[in-house]
Amino acid sequence: MRANKFSKAVASIASLGVLALVSTAGAAEVAKHPRDLKFGPLDFEVPDATAARHELSNGVPVYVVEDHALPLVDINLTFRAGAFLDDESNPGVASLTGTLLRQGGTQSISAEDFDERVDFLAANISSGSGDTSSSASLDCLSTVLDPSLDLFFDMLMSPGFDADRLQVVKSSALEQMKQRNDDPRSIAGREWQWLLFGEDHFSSRSLTAAELEAIDSDDLAAFHRRYWRPDQLVIAVSGDVDTKAILANLESRLAAWPTTTDLVPVPWPPAAPSFTPTPGIYHVEKEIPQGRVSLGHLTESWSDWSDPEAYAAMVMNDILGGGGFTSRLVKRIRSDEGLAYSAGSSYSRGVFWPGVFSASYQSKNSTVALAAAIALEEISRIQSEPVSEVELRTAKASFVDTFPRRFESASSIAGTFAGDEYIGRPHDYWTHFRDRIGAVDQAAVQKAAQDLLHPEKLVLLAVGPWDEIGPGDADGRANMGQLLDGEVHHLPLRDPLTLEPMP
Repeated sequence: MRANKFSKAVASIASLGVLALVSTAGAAEVAKHPRDLKFGPLDFEVPDATAARHELSNGVPVYVVEDHALPLVDINLTFRAGAFLDDESNPGVASLTGTLLRQGGTQSISAEDFDERVDFLAANISSGSGDTSSSASLDCLSTVLDPSLDLFFDMLMSPGFDADRLQVVKSSALEQMKQRNDDPRSIAGREWQWLLFGEDHFSSRSLTAAELEAIDSDDLAAFHRRYWRPDQLVIAVSGDVDTKAILANLESRLAAWPTTTDLVPVPWPPAAPSFTPTPGIYHVEKEIPQGRVSLGHLTESWSDWSDPEAYAAMVMNDILGGGGFTSRLVKRIRSDEGLAYSAGSSYSRGVFWPGVFSASYQSKNSTVALAAAIALEEISRIQSEPVSEVELRTAKASFVDTFPRRFESASSIAGTFAGDEYIGRPHDYWTHFRDRIGAVDQAAVQKAAQDLLHPEKLVLLAVGPWDEIGPGDADGRANMGQLLDGEVHHLPLRDPLTLEPMP
């Protein structure tokens, strides 16, 4: 009964609030249809990166963005350490170092005790490593910042790399290896990377079971000692902190970071692939009901962050296939023909080496060729004729209207500016981004398509049963022999543990 009375009271108060709002609104006209709603211009200014940037006495850049709305702190460290530093004879060490840094305890705290202490503080500490960077992060309440930082820096400076935890991680990785060929996405991803960048570049490496087994705790400790170090570091801090106090805190902790005598120079930027893709049609046999297709080629890398054609390329790709349901590939392949549930394209400029343009989809095996033919038609069309004003306006709005999301929190602001510092992107890239997108017109989109899309360089990879994919659809509208040069290179399915061709 009491609960019911309480609910009625809340409802009454809410009703009074609504009445008050209506009365204060007076005779303001209410739109009769959503299309009649009027909105003022979006007023958003990019935060000042220079105000957030600080530098410690050892030269480490620190981006600090205060936010006292909640008693939370977020600290992210990014190191120039990743797979690009792996010894070719012992790959996988960088990745496992990033994983075990957090999971393996420290030299003074066992892995189990470390987990318990982190949990007791209700903190979140993580670490990881990729191709061109390694990172560690701490999220905690500001009320327990100091004890959380004690654990965090103990992990960073004196990791334990517990042998038992390493074995658990390796066992899990081995099980994942065994399943490599179960999912066609895994097959397609591996072969696509090799077709575009070659098998030898660090970004394309896939561990074998033997290589995984060869890694031990000493390898991880040696990699950490050589490459996880302050002179290769960028820091982002956000949340309920005082800038002066957190900088002093970080200064003292980094000053205590032990130095070693076997430090080696870190090659920067990471080496680019030397491989040159060979255009054509490639196929991997896999008994699946829908063929998985990727179609594309290498692009270029960023050399000028203000290059107008780079922004025209973004708009061009959004219209072609990157804009979801408003894009041409989705409309034709999915909506008009019903050949695929999802289809689209992406166009990226690389930071350290060339990027990739690709169109991808899944389709019933017999209609794989037809969908590919449509994708090729749309690539040709966006080169040969101007896009419509509606397409241009929609694509540009998608970039401009969503732009503020990149800076929607203190964490995203600090992280974005720290990311700029890491890859060498000028902060004013963001200041001018919307204006540069706004300057793109129909002629610029068509020229970008003509300059940057290269049908003669296209690589097409199809995963699926060739006896169904090759002949094409029953109506004879398209078959694989009609695409590109018509020649097909059948790639072997790889053994999931050795990556050697299977018979």
